[in-house]
Amino acid sequence: MTTSTPPSSLSPSRASDFMQCPLLYRFRVIDKLPQKPSEAATRGTLVHAVLERLFDDPAAERTAPRARAMVPGQWDRLLESRPELAELFAEDAEGERLTGWLAEAERLVERWFSLEDPTRLEPAERELFVETELASGLRLRGVIDRVDVAPTGEVRIVDYKTGKAPRPEYAEGALFQMKFYALVIWRLKGVVPRRLQLVYLGSGEVMTYDPEVADLERVERKLLALWEAIQAATESGDWRPRPTKLCGWCDHQALCPEFGGTPPVYPLTVPGAAAVPEQETVRETA
Repeated sequence: MTTSTPPSSLSPSRASDFMQCPLLYRFRVIDKLPQKPSEAATRGTLVHAVLERLFDDPAAERTAPRARAMVPGQWDRLLESRPELAELFAEDAEGERLTGWLAEAERLVERWFSLEDPTRLEPAERELFVETELASGLRLRGVIDRVDVAPTGEVRIVDYKTGKAPRPEYAEGALFQMKFYALVIWRLKGVVPRRLQLVYLGSGEVMTYDPEVADLERVERKLLALWEAIQAATESGDWRPRPTKLCGWCDHQALCPEFGGTPPVYPLTVPGAAAVPEQETVRETA
């Protein structure tokens, strides 16, 4: 029988998963189902790698041509660490799709230079893993793209997005991840970041927000309520799908009841539930 462990921490991505669809959260965190790599997500990873590595160079050498030239090499490095990504272009015998895909990554990297000047930046941290435990016992964790610290000590959290900036009515959802990071920094270091900055390379826009303590306290209350809901679902095994237009992008439609599928046998023990016969477990997971 498949075994798993209950979730013990929360990241911005997994929090967003649960808010989008509890069953999606279960598939990713409890069942640990594999996700197919996508061209868009992989391009985002590639662009992030270039923008991180660019700061290894002296300030004067951080130019757009230099950054563009880094793209093919960083793609090779990414393939070395994740060979499964080669499947994205397995049927691209002539290499035309790959060439166009890399060219788009180069355009996104170059667009960044119209939004920020890396020759005037010296990040305090890049790809910073952060983790803290709240008084409630909930552990929060995540990876911040870039942290800038001014000479006066003010902190700016920066996140790169390879898509387009959302419409104003969806701005709050876009800022959730950044407020999550700000909360972690505040609880970890006792410092409220001065600015949260989202850099949208797809549309060439920058979104900023200056948080206050009250903002972060609201986020903390929201996360605690979210965690209580996750714990309740974990203990009961009741993970309801939440159909939205995003379902069309989900890798797990074949297992979703909304599309006539059956989820895998729940790998955690549910108090009071009857044990699943071994042969049924094999049938369901085969």
